[in-house]
Amino acid sequence: MQRTALYQQHLAASGKMVDFAGWEMPIHYGSQLNEHKQVRGDAGMFDVSHMVVLDLHGPEVKPYLQQLLANDVARLSVPGKALYSCMLNQQGGIIDDLIVYYLAADCYRLVVNAATRENDLAWMRQQLAGFNVELRERDDLSMLAVQGPQARQKVMALLPALLPDIALDAAAELKPFVGVALRDWFIARTGYTGEDGFEIMIPHAQVAAAWEHLLAAGIAPIGLGARDTLRLEAGMNLYGTDMDITTSPLVSGLGWTVAWEPAARVFNGRAALEAERAAGVPQKFVGLVLQGKGVLRSHMQVVCAAGEGEITSGTFSPSLGVAIAMARVPAACGDSCEVVVRGKLMPANVVKPSFVRNGTPQINV
Repeated sequence: MQRTALYQQHLAASGKMVDFAGWEMPIHYGSQLNEHKQVRGDAGMFDVSHMVVLDLHGPEVKPYLQQLLANDVARLSVPGKALYSCMLNQQGGIIDDLIVYYLAADCYRLVVNAATRENDLAWMRQQLAGFNVELRERDDLSMLAVQGPQARQKVMALLPALLPDIALDAAAELKPFVGVALRDWFIARTGYTGEDGFEIMIPHAQVAAAWEHLLAAGIAPIGLGARDTLRLEAGMNLYGTDMDITTSPLVSGLGWTVAWEPAARVFNGRAALEAERAAGVPQKFVGLVLQGKGVLRSHMQVVCAAGEGEITSGTFSPSLGVAIAMARVPAACGDSCEVVVRGKLMPANVVKPSFVRNGTPQINV
């Protein structure tokens, strides 16, 4: 079992440690519900050092990534600008979803999922054939996510002490989905909660001090349990749950991440996606809101007039006070359905798969 550089800090904060993709990680620090509300109402911090940071260098890194990813890195021209994309096999199945940062014309940074690390690296190295590109895993870096309506303000107040003698104007002016290198730190205005904040990549030797400064500033530690309910409320997919190697972006609510133009760009899985689109995508990815008491869970059966579907992620929403889910259903499914809950059919509304963003409900309940 692997441990992050913050393992002792988790124990000191009474973190309940569990196995997550081979890492010993905190699921909560006493109350998942309180942690969820902390992020929605103020600011919380997550140790996400299990995520995999990869740097790619070389004169042919741009065309390499244009072949590797369904989204087009040619859209990135400002240093630090980020792009969300799926990495597909030739059948259009999702190998992983990731964020790519443009650092320079010959340098990009990718952040991929811990559970898919070995498959990702094997596939990416296989795809290097014919390209003058060097791939380096940055296993010298830890990663903190500080999220919530007060997250940026609180982090910016601490940075002068954490990074003395560094001009911080660039960090203060960061726009969403942009990062900046500050000495050996990398601070990006990205996240996985539907709230504002930063994701910060820090050398292992410095991350414990950063954690303690954040803790002293009233930024509470948050476990993976609340991270899951927060991302689900925000309508953000989880790899291995909402999509995987057997599903395409077109049936996973991620069609918007596929850059079809320019038509001449050949990326892995393009032909399969074009054939799927031409034949008519048979399913769509939706949000569900249960009408009545109960909790929606993964793999529950969904029944609508157009046929049957399945819940991919479900929970009881702490922010909304109702059960919500994301589901894959027939493309012709309307705005209502039923879900099989404990052997009974219960009515649910079909909505866009985004329930809470920036602390604001996106649906009526």
